[in-house]
Amino acid sequence: MTAGRSHLLGALAIVVSSILWGTTGTAATFAPEVGAMAIGAAAMGIGGLLQALIAAPSVFGNRSRLRSQWRFLALGAATVAVYPLTFYASMRMAGVTIGTVISIGSAPLFAALIERRVDGSSLSRRWLAGAGLGLVGMALIGAARTSGHAMPGAAAPTLGVALGLFAGLTYATYSWSARKLMQRGVPSLAAMGAIFGGGGLLLMPVLAATGAPFLWSWNNALVGIYMAAVPMFLGYVCFGYGLARVQASMATTITLLEPVVAAALAVIVVGERLPAMGWIGVALVVACLIFITIPGPAAKPAAIAAEPFPETAGE
Repeated sequence: MTAGRSHLLGALAIVVSSILWGTTGTAATFAPEVGAMAIGAAAMGIGGLLQALIAAPSVFGNRSRLRSQWRFLALGAATVAVYPLTFYASMRMAGVTIGTVISIGSAPLFAALIERRVDGSSLSRRWLAGAGLGLVGMALIGAARTSGHAMPGAAAPTLGVALGLFAGLTYATYSWSARKLMQRGVPSLAAMGAIFGGGGLLLMPVLAATGAPFLWSWNNALVGIYMAAVPMFLGYVCFGYGLARVQASMATTITLLEPVVAAALAVIVVGERLPAMGWIGVALVVACLIFITIPGPAAKPAAIAAEPFPETAGE
């Protein structure tokens, strides 16, 4: 497989994962009795353990490599556990669209800062321009006030924004940690399985303490099952495949598609209204995705050119 094709397939896999993740905010509105911590613990906790289960042979086969890179594994697992708690709390406090926008929109900035600070890497002008388009789009979506649905606890937008920023930081951190494992020879399936399995284990006490409302009705239970199996499990399988082929900063920028999907579903399913400013933001995010994922005529994908991976990385 050529480097360009591998890069494109990786980007497309992250697009699929972003679409699946974009459904989580709307899905959570169907279980208003379930608290944000329970939603986050069920979604990422159970989804993470499912990833670990299917990745168990690969994790076991690469146990010595994982053990030698335990710092990245521990950092990734810890941030995987914190991310859903802050992400869903942000949506509950600031609203679905705003919480998603802040959490996902801030991740590329944090990823870029981590890569520059720790790895000494630089970002191309093309990436900066594309990311700028995406962030402007996120700002417009966030500024566009929606109506028609009020999430429980949405009266604390400032705290919701702060939690969203922290969620963006943890998201960028576990993406970077997973990629560092892959760069050190750990296949993507083993890296993602180990990190998300560890995070899932850390979330089990939280789920045990807060998850009783899932048992109150079949509706609540189905929401929990969907969140764990589809966006968290299947979504992160796709994300792991893509992360082995593109830089963490690019991966987190592509996931700016998530709040676009979240906003569209909020309009179609939940009944929120997105003003013209919000739809302009959607268009800018789509432009950003096209700009950063299609290399220029004389450019090579940075992640492949600088940090090649074996084709067995996703096995």
